[in-house]
Amino acid sequence: MTNAFPPEYYQLLEQIQAVDFVLCELTLYLDTHPSDNEAIQQFNYHSKQSRQLKRQYEEQYGPLMQYGMSYSSYPWNWKDAPWPWQV
Repeated sequence: MTNAFPPEYYQLLEQIQAVDFVLCELTLYLDTHPSDNEAIQQFNYHSKQSRQLKRQYEEQYGPLMQYGMSYSSYPWNWKDAPWPWQV
């Protein structure tokens, strides 16, 4: 099976996954170390980076997050994005 999407598509998805993994780990750490200012700064930095990457993804490939977290263009374009098992 060949990849139906350009390499940049997969690179951007991988960046999003990596940053969101960092955010998940920092969240768990901050749950037990809520006064760690450096970790909070790292969390805020990566949170901003995650939003920027997701915005970039959506501008190039369509909506990424459901339930009001991503806008849709007209016509409804959720059907146009690949399903998780397609990438």
